[in-house]
Amino acid sequence: MTGAHLEPEQQYPVDFGEFVRKSGGYGRLVVQPRMGFGDPAKMRQGLLATKAADATTVGTITLDSYTRVGELRAVEAALRAGRDLNGYPVVSHPTATTGRVLSGVRDSGFPVQVRHGSATPADIFRALVRLRLNATEGGPVSYCLPYGRTPLAESVRNWRVCCELYTRLREVGVEPHLETFGGCMMGQLCPPGQLVAISVLEALFFAQHGIHSLSLSYAQQTDREQDREAVAALRRLSAELLPTDNWHVVVYAYMGVFPESYRGAHRLLGEAVELAVATGSERLIVKTVSEARRIPTIAENIHALEYAGRTAGRARQEPDDGHLPGDSPTYLEARALIEAVLGLDDDVGEALIAAFRRGYLDIPYCLHPDNAGATRSYIDADGKLRWADTGALPLGAGAEGGEVARKRKVTSAGLLMDLFHMRRKYDEPPEGVRELV
Repeated sequence: MTGAHLEPEQQYPVDFGEFVRKSGGYGRLVVQPRMGFGDPAKMRQGLLATKAADATTVGTITLDSYTRVGELRAVEAALRAGRDLNGYPVVSHPTATTGRVLSGVRDSGFPVQVRHGSATPADIFRALVRLRLNATEGGPVSYCLPYGRTPLAESVRNWRVCCELYTRLREVGVEPHLETFGGCMMGQLCPPGQLVAISVLEALFFAQHGIHSLSLSYAQQTDREQDREAVAALRRLSAELLPTDNWHVVVYAYMGVFPESYRGAHRLLGEAVELAVATGSERLIVKTVSEARRIPTIAENIHALEYAGRTAGRARQEPDDGHLPGDSPTYLEARALIEAVLGLDDDVGEALIAAFRRGYLDIPYCLHPDNAGATRSYIDADGKLRWADTGALPLGAGAEGGEVARKRKVTSAGLLMDLFHMRRKYDEPPEGVRELV
């Protein structure tokens, strides 16, 4: 492999997954921002600030939207004109430039992950291999269906090639790490059983194509107890099905319409921290108090990281009696989906393609042409996320304890109410308290 000269600590970066497993879990938590800037100096400043934060952190380089969709000419035009980009263009900046961004920043106590969002990520992965940036995330489903119109079969082929390309890092003694984004489908209103199933299926896809260091995602949804049940199911299924012990769980703070108030945003982020700690999850992706209005500053990201770190120090982990959790409705639903998909083909990628063709996997409110679009979901009176219509999902009438035995009509007004459910809930002042701002 060729590229610019890299400092020793950059030549042999730490295994991202191993670092997180050693630093998180058992009541500890690694916290991480979603941060990316087009200007290399500002990107370096953001990484240094994250490293210096009063919390256990890992760094993030989030890529710009042009790079994600392969519009590299648009990136180059923006760089020539000095226009701001909404992320770091890792493909277009010279290798030496990114090497200087990372020099003295990335080390054994501060690994860095690249976040993108691409269904056609070959150029991105080539750049990562050149730079020995050995941690990234995504997946053939989770970085395809919500974000564009790339055919799912093409995305599967692309991710198969990129996984195998990423394993070339082992030639220089570097372990590649991939995080599945599958537990974050559409950000909101995808019932937990399907989120867990897709997260596990994408991790199995990565493993089948040579990736041994894995993380599995779950995005905080609308009910604390349902979320705890979902993360427990994710951890159990990972232990049962993954062919490696080098895996961990990453929880995302709520990805839907975020509270606008300072108090509401902190309260929701705090509950994401508590979810992660209570379930033994090792890593948390934070959100900031400015999420509802604009892209957060470096300072706002650091505030969120340190708030999460302090909250984690006060949170309680649920007792671990050494046994896996029981057969919860979410576990049973996720297990049924996984087994049905894996039964379609020995190749996980081909099984995923067939599953979406048959409607065995079907994301509510997702408009991608390869998504059947027959499922619907809603938030019930208790705040839990439920199926309104399971379409052709292989669940039977008893899914979620019989909750979907009758189909429920979802109106446009009801959907809009559900989309803003968490903002209303967390921005509303506590009873007897008058909101001043």
